[in-house]
Amino acid sequence: MKIRVLGAGAGGGFPQWNCNCHNCRRIRRGEMHGKARTQSSIAVSTDNRNWLLINASPDIRTQLEAFPAIQPQQGIRDTGIKAILLIDSQIDHTTGLLMLREGKPLDIYCTEMVRQDLTSGFPVFTMLSHYCTVNHHPVPTDGGSFTIPGIADLRFYTQALKSKAPPYSPHRHDPHDGDNIGLIVEQISTGKKLFYSPGLGEIEPHVLAAMQAADCLMVDGTFWTDDEMCAQQISQKRARQIGHLPQSGEGGMIEVLSGVGKARKILIHINNTNPILDEDSAERKILGANGIEVAYDGLEIDL
Repeated sequence: MKIRVLGAGAGGGFPQWNCNCHNCRRIRRGEMHGKARTQSSIAVSTDNRNWLLINASPDIRTQLEAFPAIQPQQGIRDTGIKAILLIDSQIDHTTGLLMLREGKPLDIYCTEMVRQDLTSGFPVFTMLSHYCTVNHHPVPTDGGSFTIPGIADLRFYTQALKSKAPPYSPHRHDPHDGDNIGLIVEQISTGKKLFYSPGLGEIEPHVLAAMQAADCLMVDGTFWTDDEMCAQQISQKRARQIGHLPQSGEGGMIEVLSGVGKARKILIHINNTNPILDEDSAERKILGANGIEVAYDGLEIDL
């Protein structure tokens, strides 16, 4: 199984266009040992030709131009993207669909709740219908498995996560299974598994079991502390309030990952305020000491 990190940043990317925080200011001035990041998305394949795009960020065009294996190889209009899977209906994960409107129908896999959001509060599917066909394929939220035509030798499982739908969702204050999902990707021939969840606010028992069974984890790395944005006077909202488990502190992601076997552990969806973006920071050294990596745009993983 080949995994390509198209984007490793949280909403707004890094540096964020209007942000002058400690990290954004220094990366722009060349005063920080770190990498810029676009907004989070990954792609998976087993043959390096046919790819499943997992989320479509607003930065999708830049991400595809930086990834030759997914670019046109044959016809006048062509792509290595055979299907798209959405884990939620957030702007950061779906706006890129509008950039994929030219040409062939889009085969999009998502839950019923995500489909509803994308035909109502944020009607991306409706807009796309004027340019190309959207073929919606429902995915289960009860742990059931499914395969995707054109994506050989991979089987997929999804898990409902505790989460709120986006602010524009008609059921923002009425949570449903399928508003946000964790994804397990299994290579059928080898049994190797990836667990992908860039938005984890709580480690429920079924989530921990999936993490323990995986060979590679790509999980929520948004914030270092629960009060990170409050301390930097950016927002009054805390990490856990908006559905992200911070890395540090009691019950944080470092503690969770320390109890998860020998899987490769990678943080993704890194917010621009997070000190781990500075590769010389004390926080980054703490992650290294715990065997935890930090995803970056262009990272490639072979399982």
